[in-house]
Amino acid sequence: MQYDVIIIGAGIAGLYAAINIPKSKKVLIVNKAQPWECNTYYAQGGVTTAYDESDIESHIKDTMDAGDGLCDERAVEVLSKESQGVIADLISKGFIFDSDEDGNLYYTKEAAHSRNRILRAGGDATGRCLHHFLLSNVSHPMLAGATVTDLLIDNATICGVEVYYRDGFKQIMAPRVIIASGGVGSLFRYHTNASSISGEIHGICIEKGIEVERMEMTQFHPTVFVDGNFARKQLLTEALRGEGAYVEDEDGYRFLFDYDKRGELASRDIVSRAIFDYKNRTNKQVFLSFKNFDPEEFHNRFPNISLNLKAFGYKVPQERVPISPAFHYSIGGIKTDLDGQVQSVKGLYAVGEVASTRVHGANRLASNSLLEGLVFAKRAAKKLFQRDMLTCNKTFKKSKEELVLSTDKEKKDELRRIMWHNVSIVRTSQSLQEAKQFIDTQLKEKLGRMLKLRLLTAKSIVDSALMRTKSVGVHFIKEER
Repeated sequence: MQYDVIIIGAGIAGLYAAINIPKSKKVLIVNKAQPWECNTYYAQGGVTTAYDESDIESHIKDTMDAGDGLCDERAVEVLSKESQGVIADLISKGFIFDSDEDGNLYYTKEAAHSRNRILRAGGDATGRCLHHFLLSNVSHPMLAGATVTDLLIDNATICGVEVYYRDGFKQIMAPRVIIASGGVGSLFRYHTNASSISGEIHGICIEKGIEVERMEMTQFHPTVFVDGNFARKQLLTEALRGEGAYVEDEDGYRFLFDYDKRGELASRDIVSRAIFDYKNRTNKQVFLSFKNFDPEEFHNRFPNISLNLKAFGYKVPQERVPISPAFHYSIGGIKTDLDGQVQSVKGLYAVGEVASTRVHGANRLASNSLLEGLVFAKRAAKKLFQRDMLTCNKTFKKSKEELVLSTDKEKKDELRRIMWHNVSIVRTSQSLQEAKQFIDTQLKEKLGRMLKLRLLTAKSIVDSALMRTKSVGVHFIKEER
């Protein structure tokens, strides 16, 4: 069980990193669930790219403005300047973005972008198309259904990972590990994430003393279809509002303009808080209307959304649908440099949503996430073999902690409820202290391994939120009287 590289996660960041590692290297992709159960698969809107060289400056400005003063400008420059290169690479490998009859790429616009610069595929299935394409082009093997339970580290050097696979703990050794495990969606009662995305790898890093940062920066998508019995809710892509859908109350009033002159095209944090506040103040239901769309054009442009809403009994675009914000994206994460390296552990990297390159600041600009996964995964893959890794000869004891206890499901559900009510769109110091007390109490009890890791990640989010006493971006602290 010895490899050159282990990649944790099979979303866009993990798969694109794998594609950029030479076939001669022995690489293993470890995936907690089935390969398609990841956030990339559910991404609808598209992938951002600077439209051309002259648009780079504007894309940087839009990203910085959305980030509310907390973006690392160097990271944003890397993101934008390398955007055209990764898109060209995908196209050269055979990926097909949507285009017109003459072969000209379609570019669309989403909230807080100053121009059309977002590429799409399959209408509203960009993530699904990209994910299938990357899976088809990866030559390295994958171990699916394997839950990473620990990082094996000795003398500040990565040695491999421990996984729970087929009812037993197994150790897989490698001098290079890329974490690409995604965000923290399943910590919240309502979210748009894949069910396997629950922040457990963050918890392992916290155990190991690996720095995580800006964990309080949790982004909520403003337009999510609220019907259905599952925690994962149906995302209604930002592209809908970018191309003419609008938000209204039950009386048809477009209240968003009361909060921001850009209305539906304000950044996600503003729109989410506006909907949250308006519903609480008026007790009125909020809807997304598609009346501006021609029916045939709507079905062609958004085929999956159209089909899914039809399954719930809605005739779109003629009928509007009820919406609410839901957790969508983790902006903070494992602290890395601009090559994805974790500075405190030799050979350890993190890319994609699990990482914090500080490119998103306090609020991610729409559709920059898939781009981030591509750009920084490629940089990490390039960096991997630029220096020799130390050989790890340490023998690690296998874990004896239980993976799951019979009471864990109830406790996980209670954690989701607490996080949604106390640590979501609008926070107060009291609500955060209540959440902290609940988590601290739970951590003193006998727990299954994975619940313990989730609680550690949730605690990091709460502690970070308590430390940031002023509102910025997605982190909104309501002053108490």
